[in-house]
Amino acid sequence: MMKKYLKSCLTFLLIPGLIFLTCSCKNRPSSIVLITTNVTDITQTSAVTGGNISTVNCGPLNSRGVCWGITPDPLIENNKTINGNGTGSYVSTLTGLKPGTNYFVRAYVINKTDTVYGNTVSFSTQKYGTVTDIEGNEYKTITIGTQTWMAENLGTTKYIDGIAIPLISDEKAWAGLSTPGFCWYENDEAAFKEIYGALYNWYAINTGKLCPTGWHAASDAEWSVLTTYLGGESVAGGKMKETGVDYWVEPNVGATNDQGFSALPGGFRYYDGKFYDFGFSGYWWASGELSASRARFRYLSSDDSVVFRFDNLKKNGFSVRCIKD
Repeated sequence: MMKKYLKSCLTFLLIPGLIFLTCSCKNRPSSIVLITTNVTDITQTSAVTGGNISTVNCGPLNSRGVCWGITPDPLIENNKTINGNGTGSYVSTLTGLKPGTNYFVRAYVINKTDTVYGNTVSFSTQKYGTVTDIEGNEYKTITIGTQTWMAENLGTTKYIDGIAIPLISDEKAWAGLSTPGFCWYENDEAAFKEIYGALYNWYAINTGKLCPTGWHAASDAEWSVLTTYLGGESVAGGKMKETGVDYWVEPNVGATNDQGFSALPGGFRYYDGKFYDFGFSGYWWASGELSASRARFRYLSSDDSVVFRFDNLKKNGFSVRCIKD
């Protein structure tokens, strides 16, 4: 055994009694032990992992990192990081991931002749993020295409500067309002705030202070970007609605909630101060005005998969969805 090994090595007697061997490794196998580290710090679009390399190898390790994909045993041809070279442990940050998606990742190392892979680890990105308003109310957020939306209706009672939004309960007072105001459906905060949020007139939106810092009430154009991404107005409504009939009355046509928008039928407050359509329909303002008295909104119905784009008086009370700046 020793004789076979020595045939591929040069022997140097540098100090009496000590022998150093410089090997060509043609007759000696190299071994690389590569472990993929556990995935941590998982968000909607990023995660942290890495590798740990132990090696007995005759040549340099030219490159190392991790690779990932949506199928088992990903290759460096899929997606990869490059994290220097050499042995030891290293950390890799994965970016550009899709929310709510299952991924497979494994460490890799490249030497002169081979690419060696570590064990495969799977993980899922978070489907939802969060944002908190001025009052401390926390909302789920969801990335859909190039946009990041609240996945819940706004429920704040204060502007971002801390000033209270006028709460208007009386019918006649609501009907006569041409300044900002909000209410709870049927004036019942306990029953409706947590799940359905508040109803705001358009004047409250027009202050530009309704949504959390870094967010704003969605514009007509931004609603159109969403519905186009979801396949157009004729089918997007079904893809936006929460599934089942726990919230929507039957038949809740086409509801799949594909992207996690989770639209609910919170009804609305008509400009005469009366409440309508809870369980049957959802109404959401678009920022910007159509005329001195009217503005656009989006409407979803239990009876249809369509996203309806209408306009009505600014005095109406509709739900609000904020979108990230």
